[in-house]
Amino acid sequence: MVWNPLPRVARVFGAQAWVMRGASVVLPAERLLRRFSGGRWGVLDLAGLPSIEVTVVGRKSGVPRTTSLLCVPDGDGFFLVGSNWGKPEHPAWSANLRAARTASVRFNGSAAFPVSVTEITGVERKRVWDQVVEFWPGYEMEYELAGGREFRIFRLDRIV
Repeated sequence: MVWNPLPRVARVFGAQAWVMRGASVVLPAERLLRRFSGGRWGVLDLAGLPSIEVTVVGRKSGVPRTTSLLCVPDGDGFFLVGSNWGKPEHPAWSANLRAARTASVRFNGSAAFPVSVTEITGVERKRVWDQVVEFWPGYEMEYELAGGREFRIFRLDRIV
């Protein structure tokens, strides 16, 4: 295995408040890179971080919506955190996932596969929050930027 310093560097930068102002540059760059690579790479992939493309049917429109996100791998599944770059409102994708039982994902450029969707709540949420913050410390800073909004956390598990 080749040592890659980029994930460590990304985690340091991701914990800086000024980085959150870069969403207006990063998000279009992500879409462009995904389009040119046929969905195989995104900005997070270049930084050596695990990314996932989630496609879920819009809760109001009924139209499938695809979003590229940082994910926290956990065994055979993934955790997604609705931090929305530290904004005070929940991201639209989280409302769509909340309304869905299933979605489709591509992980690190893989072929799409179906997943079940579970929102993490109650007692389990604290344990999972600690786990995702250990993986991506920037979530704590984003939580502060969002005014203490409780981020939605989802677990996605492959449907076999």
